[in-house]
Amino acid sequence: MRAVLDYCTGGKERQLAAGTTIVAEGGTTGHLYVLMQGRLEVLKGEMVVATVTEPGAVLGEMSVLLGQPHTATVRACSDAVVYEFEDAAAFLEREPGVALLIAKMLAQRLNAANTYLADLKRQYAGHGTHLAMVGEVLQSMINLPPLEVSPGSDRQSDPRM
Repeated sequence: MRAVLDYCTGGKERQLAAGTTIVAEGGTTGHLYVLMQGRLEVLKGEMVVATVTEPGAVLGEMSVLLGQPHTATVRACSDAVVYEFEDAAAFLEREPGVALLIAKMLAQRLNAANTYLADLKRQYAGHGTHLAMVGEVLQSMINLPPLEVSPGSDRQSDPRM
């Protein structure tokens, strides 16, 4: 994602102190962020699910592209510098190269998730546990209509699945 750094004009550079929340899960900003330096953590609820350190990493893209609230919280876990685009949709329309880079990144994430789920399906096929339904999850990922996406868990399931 370092190639995104070539497009970092027209926004504003923000200095972040460690502990600063950039994106709040459930909130909406319409902003897109690019990490310039530092370390950020991504949280679902109170659980840290990823640490982002790669300059050029893009944050807030899912919310912008889906027109939905942020699916996670992003917080600086060290002093950091991000580049912020306040009108991310307009920025992506002006810079299709960035949109393509983001599409490639999202395709890589989807491929990793599909590979992981396929491995789970292979491991738990015929076991009769809730993990045996991974095949249904994979199939539903392919056939979901382009509506609001609301992934679930054992506690809250997506009614379309």
